[in-house]
Amino acid sequence: MPGCTLVMDTSASPLLVALEKDGKVFSARRTGIKQEKLLFPVLNRLLGKAEASLPDISRVLIIRGPGRFTGIRIALTFASMMQMLNHTQVLGVTLFEVLAYQAQHTRSYPQWCKQHPTGRLAVVLHAFREEYFLQILDDTHAGPQWLGRGELLRQLAQYPLPLFIVGTDSGFQPLEGLLENQYTLAPYRACRVQARTLLQLAQAEIGTEQPLEPLYLKPARFELEGVK
Repeated sequence: MPGCTLVMDTSASPLLVALEKDGKVFSARRTGIKQEKLLFPVLNRLLGKAEASLPDISRVLIIRGPGRFTGIRIALTFASMMQMLNHTQVLGVTLFEVLAYQAQHTRSYPQWCKQHPTGRLAVVLHAFREEYFLQILDDTHAGPQWLGRGELLRQLAQYPLPLFIVGTDSGFQPLEGLLENQYTLAPYRACRVQARTLLQLAQAEIGTEQPLEPLYLKPARFELEGVK
């Protein structure tokens, strides 16, 4: 598809934005939870570097959750406006899909699968305080969940098959401290969203089904109650 491809993760801090034009990639991360103030200065800077403008963006891929209600809503609003005003193709993926993709493309995952042919891949992400998001990728387990720390550990301990886990703890720290080496963990680089991955998913046109359907998991009222 001609034009530029824009990908973004506004689900939490740091904000990640990347722009691809003619094979060249321009990307930036910015720390802070007020993505509504961070997004457009970052985007304008990347467009300037690429010598492009908003009408040149022919494809947008966003993270549609889980994460902060406000952050997810910003990406959804931006993408829907680009779709309506610019006829931009919109793609939407979840953090679970992105990190699972990254884990599956590590060197260690295929080797682990050979050693554990019945094993499954799981994504664990810190949400807020003592809360986590969980998804185990199989055909029978419950879908994405928002769990307290204790319930998360119980569910993982009770799962009957070996697990290869990708994700991060609070402050994007590795999961070793939480899981105490009970599971095989993905390399740390695979545990944080990479701009290159989002661009690959956009090029493959993954995320075409319900791209603007948010995956909040945690209701907005809990986020608001946590703000002092």
